[in-house]
Amino acid sequence: MDSLKSLIAAEALQPVDPRVSAFAAELARPFGDTARAVIFYGSCLREAQLDGLMLDFYVIVSDYTAAYRQAGKGGWMARANALIPPNVFPAAHANLAAKYAVLSEADLARACSMQARDVSVWARFAQPVRLVWSADDAARDAALDALCDAVVTLLRHAAPLTDTASADPLAAWRTGFTRTYGAELRAERGDRPDKVVDFAPGYYARVGETIMREHPDIAAMPRAEAENRWEALRRRGKRLTVARLAKASFTFAGGIDYLAWKINRHAGTQITIKPWQRKWPLVAAVFLVPRLLRSGAVK
Repeated sequence: MDSLKSLIAAEALQPVDPRVSAFAAELARPFGDTARAVIFYGSCLREAQLDGLMLDFYVIVSDYTAAYRQAGKGGWMARANALIPPNVFPAAHANLAAKYAVLSEADLARACSMQARDVSVWARFAQPVRLVWSADDAARDAALDALCDAVVTLLRHAAPLTDTASADPLAAWRTGFTRTYGAELRAERGDRPDKVVDFAPGYYARVGETIMREHPDIAAMPRAEAENRWEALRRRGKRLTVARLAKASFTFAGGIDYLAWKINRHAGTQITIKPWQRKWPLVAAVFLVPRLLRSGAVK
């Protein structure tokens, strides 16, 4: 009988397009021996044709200060990453484009656990992902442990809110992903959580059955406590999304345009970036973020 870790490993260690593997190695390279793992995730994982798409990666490092020193970046980058993780950067390699987030091993473990302050990491890593690069066996095992924690964390939050009499064996997953989408600023259509589950129903069924066997208390949290946790996650998550967008305006090349695009996408506005805003992106963000707040996207 398969363990949860063996199921997660069988999924995460599947081969990917060689260009993705090469891209992952290139992302890890500047961080030298502080690079621990690279995780490929998101909607591009479900696409056969990657050209013209924006790939999504997480680069896991051992320590922010050492990692940014190794990469030749300013110390303020490490402080920003530690204060509001992760930092997000653009990248291009072999005619592919991506954005990658930098997270420490310690923050990865925390962000996939019940101690996470928001859903942003465990909501993504509770879905099928690919561990496309690792420094060594210990780094691979640490990443797999975090991926195991992510699926357990999602179901611990979702199972208490799911009707046990539901005819849908994947109901708890649907509940969980619906709630996570509501806990962030997301512009995707309302049926997106169902599509996430329906893309890999066999995977979610197998993982769910294994979690119930290994964690028989998965639905033990009282419903009222679960609702309170989701409300706290929703409040913190939306505000953290705004903070991360503001931070991306100066950590992400072209970040002020990225911020305007995000606001337009969420709020239906038509913001255009002026030359002075590109010159002083952090100052511009101070003016742009309140528009996102006033739009009602953050409640």
